[in-house]
This record gives sequence, structure tokens and C-alpha cells, in this order.
Amino acid sequence: MKMKGVLLTCLGLTMVCLSFGQDRPKLVVGIVVDQMRQEYLYRFQKKFGENGFKRLMNDGFMLTNAHYNYVPTFTGPGHASVFTGSTPAIHGIIGNDWWDKNSKKEVNCVEDDRQKPVGSVDGNGDVSPWRLLSTTITDELKQSSQKKSKVIGISIKDRGAVLPAGHMADAAFWYDAKTGKFISSTYYLSALPAWVDNFNALKLSDGYLDKEWKTYYPIEQYTESGPDDSPYERKLKGKDKPVFPYDLKMLKADNGGYDLLSHTPMGDDLLTAFVGAALKGEALGKGEQTDFLTLSYSCPDLIGHGVGPNSVEIEDTYIRLDKNIEDLLAKLDSEVGKDKYIVFLTADHAVVEVPQSLKDNRIPGGNFTDSKTLKDELNGYLQKYFPNRTLVEAVANNQVFFNQDLFIGDPRSSGIDLLIASDLALNYIQSKEGVAQVYTKSVLKQGSYNATGVKGMIVRGYNHKRSGDIAYELEPGWVSGGGAQGTTHGSSYTYDTNVPVLFFGKGIRKGSSATYHAITDVAPTLSVLLKIKFPSGCTGQPITEIVDGK
Repeated sequence: MKMKGVLLTCLGLTMVCLSFGQDRPKLVVGIVVDQMRQEYLYRFQKKFGENGFKRLMNDGFMLTNAHYNYVPTFTGPGHASVFTGSTPAIHGIIGNDWWDKNSKKEVNCVEDDRQKPVGSVDGNGDVSPWRLLSTTITDELKQSSQKKSKVIGISIKDRGAVLPAGHMADAAFWYDAKTGKFISSTYYLSALPAWVDNFNALKLSDGYLDKEWKTYYPIEQYTESGPDDSPYERKLKGKDKPVFPYDLKMLKADNGGYDLLSHTPMGDDLLTAFVGAALKGEALGKGEQTDFLTLSYSCPDLIGHGVGPNSVEIEDTYIRLDKNIEDLLAKLDSEVGKDKYIVFLTADHAVVEVPQSLKDNRIPGGNFTDSKTLKDELNGYLQKYFPNRTLVEAVANNQVFFNQDLFIGDPRSSGIDLLIASDLALNYIQSKEGVAQVYTKSVLKQGSYNATGVKGMIVRGYNHKRSGDIAYELEPGWVSGGGAQGTTHGSSYTYDTNVPVLFFGKGIRKGSSATYHAITDVAPTLSVLLKIKFPSGCTGQPITEIVDGK
């Protein structure tokens, strides 16, 4: 009887373990679309097929009121925040680039000169996630599985692959604009896997660049956009007007060679094809543990900066991206199996209208002084009070960085000088047209992380070691620099913060919610779904509409 009891106990524990393992998906796919508004899902919906975005919307769970809860809303911070569940104040990625106070130079968010490219001698492969100060959901999955889960990051941009994949990733791959190939870094690998070499040998980028970019549907059907010939769009070199069609073969030489591909939807096609190769080459979703694939579609951002959100080019980009999502889901169905994977899709930021178009339509907006000009203006102004001293080292990401070496000396006088300089610079910036609010470092240090309004957004985006001495926010519709064509993002306003959040797949109920959720809620939601620890810097909360009852 005793032996029978032991056997029954062992059998019961085995069944519990099997049930626990079966409750998890075989694969999680995290998709970040670079520069996507929530409203694109509505505006372009009738042009979408049934098995791309609509499949995620109709068969998954959609948040319609999801927002970034900090500034600046840029690519690097966005990807880091989605996967850490925290904000730049904690994870440390305060911009795509920023002024490093110690080295006194501008640095990139994934730049790491200790690393070398793998797959291209001169490629942008000197990168790693070492500047990311928090773990990611992908790191936590690796730790939970004792490194048995496989994590792969893929993107056109290096930061779009590196930051989501985290510190413990098996590999990250991105597009090399010099060779048209996918490459990696010595942080992950000493040589590219055979499946990557085989994919690169197909030279698909050459094939795409031999084609024309024409509208997917007849151009007269693009009624959700403005006119194709718009004064608010930048022209590619070699084009008289920013209009369809785009002869990529003819334009390639004058527009960066292989880099041109990433400024067309064909770059998304290439990325989706590479993902298909990765699913097979890495056998993702085939092991006993849950694997994680991070995927960032960068081309909408590279296109959108030049033409704005009301262009025919952007509408066509999202129509074609819908086909890529459809293709990806079909690959997951066949390679991993229906109801065996989870997909979530979001964006790293949205975008503002072209400021000149706002002004022409009598809507507030404009182009604020660019960073270099503001730096020169501030130094000229402050020299009236501090002769022979160049106080401002840099202006970056709407922040002013003082040369702290100039405030070293008697603690009392140097501290007073810094306060005076900060107050003078604040008043100067506040007086300029287009500026909404300005804060000094001392004020932001005292600010609550949970504060509301613009100040709260700045506090959550402000890292006390890496950020500047003064931070400012512009009025709605205003951007730093730029001209009459093209647009950007980065602000605290809803046109930059409201992004899609869609969950789909194994165990995800159908539905939607208009309840406000911060982007930092994505990672802890995944933690609950995967039954693993929250990322180390996580400040978000699980999305109860999705996880209740799990």
C-alpha cells in the first residue's frame, strides 16, 4: 500500500507538471511596429484582409486606449519600455542617442565599442544591450527556464532587435544597409548560423530593389489619404515629385544603395521572409520550454518621417504590412501550430501631423529651434552673466546639458552658480515661442514618479544619472527642427503616445477595452501569462481584462 501511495503521488505530481507545461505557449512572438498610430487600425481597416490585422483584432484582445506614459517617445526608449515594463527613469534608455556626461560625447542607446560586427566587416555590429539597466521579459523567461528557452530578436534597425531581445538572448539580427544582409554582433555570436548565411545568399534585397514600388490597389481608391502629390512630403533624390510609382532600381544609387530598401514596404517583406527562415532555422516553438521571438518592423518609421501620416505612401505601407502580418500568422500556424503560440503587437510611438500642414489648416503647431541652434543661443545668452565660460555642452532630446566641470570649486559659490545658470536658461527657453513647460533638474528630482500631466511624463522619462540639467516640452503640434516637409515624434501628447496593443493566440480571450493602460503594462501581463517573474525594473501592472482567471 505504501508503494502504491508513492506511485500515485508521483503520478499526480507528474500530471501537475505536465499540465503546468501545457498551459504555456510553445512560442511568444512580440511585434513592435515602428511609428504606428492606433487610429491606423480604423482608418485603413476596409483595405485590410481578413487574416492580418483583422485576425488579431477580431480573434484577439485589443486595447484601444493604450499610451506611453513618459517622454521622449522615441524608438529606443519605446522598445525598452515594452519589454522591461518600466520607463527611461528606470531602464536608462533615455533616447536613441544622448549626451554622455562622463565621456563628453554623444552615444547611441545600443552602441558598444567592445563588440564587433558578425556577418559584415564594416556593418553596424558594434552593439549590445549593455546600456539597458533593467531585465526584460525575455531575460526573465531565460532565467525561469534555466536558459533552456530560446530568445531571438529580429529587426531592420539594430536597436529594434537588441533591446527587446534583452541581455541573455541567444541572438539578435538586423539589416545591414551597406550589404543588404542580416548581421549580428560578437555580443551574441562568433559567426552567423548556417541558416542566416543561406538566407543572405539568396540576395532577396537585390530582387526587391530591382522592382517598382507601386500602390497595392489602384491609387484612386486611396481615399483615406491626402493627395499623392503633396507639398508636405520630402522627395527622394532623383524624383521631381514625391509621387507613385517609385522605380527603386533607378533611385537606388542616389538614395543610399541598400539603405533605400528600408525606406520602402519591401523592407518589411524582407524582414518577414527572414522571420520565416528563423522559425525553421532556430526550430522556434519546437522544444519543451517556451521560446520567444521579438520582431520589429522599422520601415513604417523610416517612411513616415519623410511623408507624414496622411500620405498615400503611409496608407500603402500599412496595407502591405497587413499582408506581412497575415503571412507571419500563417507561418506560425504551420510551423508552431494553431493555439500553441501567443502574439502581441504594439508600437514604439505614434506620430504628429506634418507641422506645416497644421499651420496651413489654422491648427496650432510649428517647427521649434533645432538642438544645435538652441545650444548656441543659450551659450551666447549665458556668457552675458558668466563671461568666458561656455556652459552648455549639448542639447539633446529636449534636454540641456551643462558642462559640470565649470561648476567645480567652492561648494557654496559653485552651487549658487549652477542654480543661477539653470534659472537663467529656464527663463530663456520658456520665453521662446512653441515652448510649453520647462523644468530644472532639482525640480525633477523632487517630482513624484506617479505624478500626472506633462511633468509626470517628464519625470518618468528622466534618468538622474544620464539625463540633462534642464528638460522642456513643446506646445502641441510643435517639433524640434525640421521644415515644411516631413514630421517626427517624441512628445507627451496623445498623437505620439496612443499606440495599438493587441494580444492574440493561446489562452487569449476575444474582446477589447477602452480602459487606459500604460505601455508598461505589456511586460507584466506576459509575466502572468507565462507564470514567470516580472522584469527587475517593472513599474506596470498586468492587464486584468486579459489575465483575470489565468
